[in-house]
Amino acid sequence: MLVLSRKADQHIVIADDIVVSVIRIAGNRVQIGIEAPESVRILRGELELFDDESQLVLQNDRCREHECHEPIA
Repeated sequence: MLVLSRKADQHIVIADDIVVSVIRIAGNRVQIGIEAPESVRILRGELELFDDESQLVLQNDRCREHECHEPIA
């Protein structure tokens, strides 16, 4: 993991098309902005488990609609 220090209004560039900007720092809260192509999925870490579960439900629903015979774990 790369750890960087940034001040408000400073940026970090990832590859050629992702920019992470520090918008505001207030106490122990940091507001960031992320610019990325629409194809890049951005998800807060604490929601990742919920998203994984919803994707599993979505896959199972699709499987039922098409009468899949392969179990989806």
